[in-house]
Amino acid sequence: MQTSEKGRAIAPSVTLEISAKAKAMKAEGKSVVAFTAGEPDFNTPEFIIEAAKRALDDGKTKYTPASGIAELKNAIADKLEKENGLKYKPSNIVVSDGAKSSLFHAFAAILNDGDEVVLIAPYWITYAEQIKFLGGKCVIAKTDKKSGYKLTKAEFERVITPKTKCLVLNSPCNPTGVVYTKEELKDIAEVAEKHGVYVISDEVYEKLVFGGAEHISIASISEYMKEHTIVINGVSKSFSMTGWRIGYLAAPEEVAKAIGNLQSHTTSNPCSFAQYASVDAFVGDEGEKFIAEMREEFDCRRKAICAALDNCGYEYIKPMGAFYVFMNIDRFIGKKYNGVAINGSVDFANALLSEGVAVIPGLAFGADNFIRLAYAVSKADIALGIERIAKFEKTLG
Repeated sequence: MQTSEKGRAIAPSVTLEISAKAKAMKAEGKSVVAFTAGEPDFNTPEFIIEAAKRALDDGKTKYTPASGIAELKNAIADKLEKENGLKYKPSNIVVSDGAKSSLFHAFAAILNDGDEVVLIAPYWITYAEQIKFLGGKCVIAKTDKKSGYKLTKAEFERVITPKTKCLVLNSPCNPTGVVYTKEELKDIAEVAEKHGVYVISDEVYEKLVFGGAEHISIASISEYMKEHTIVINGVSKSFSMTGWRIGYLAAPEEVAKAIGNLQSHTTSNPCSFAQYASVDAFVGDEGEKFIAEMREEFDCRRKAICAALDNCGYEYIKPMGAFYVFMNIDRFIGKKYNGVAINGSVDFANALLSEGVAVIPGLAFGADNFIRLAYAVSKADIALGIERIAKFEKTLG
């Protein structure tokens, strides 16, 4: 059977490929420090698990409205108003099978064939694959050390054309960990309004900000931005609920309606009892207490991995959010490991894996001279992993 052109055009996940190799090595009894996981290594809070059990006991196992239950939409609307300064009605909210699903349906609802979408490099690879699959064209906005690896007004202006439909903004960012300030968001909003560009704002890491950084939603910058932004979020990173697959978005009502209609024909409703459990995540103080404790631990790990990298003299983008460090590997390029040249991040990651450290190649994020290290591991593993990288470097010819 022959697959479609669209199906063949989708690139395999480099993240999953490296992770699978690392898991296979561990299964063989080999020691591997895996800096690969894009999820918190904390269990879902017990009070959320108990809420799911109650939902199951109460028979909450049937179809729900395709765009989510009213209780969860109301809880999300309350959260957005209280925490983000964004007032939405439940009709502006669509609950989905994870934030990745929200992204896909958001792109599907606004893109026509040939529409251009601005991606800020480095960017999460799924954006590009979804956009291409839906007939859009990715236009890359460059960042560098001078700009703090953030989009500037000048660069945004440079990449805009008459075909530009939207910008994808991710703050805090996967993979760089950068967090945009209010002034930086105002600059982006000014350009977006000038050219009539929409924004899809991926805010799934909003609760994980450190060192005085503050998460601000670009939709809160102005009424124009609120009416031209689709806010993407979920419970996966905030409440360590990655496997529960509950995401959500907030959008202008006509866009939310279109997305709800699309979802009714694709995934249908999100998991019923996971939705009811998610209501409890947003209500009360237990959720915020868990987030505060998790954020504090991640901050300790962030400081530990940065100190270890500094000690080795490695260059990296200092993360202020999420749980990733993006490390530059220019010093490794052109060298050889066991006689094989390291010509990019995939070569680097494969060679390093042989020495018991798993990392994600920067090629997956549009930056082939970087690797991503997720510090969703213990501080002991962080120390061991960076020590192994330093030893690995000494073996190169």
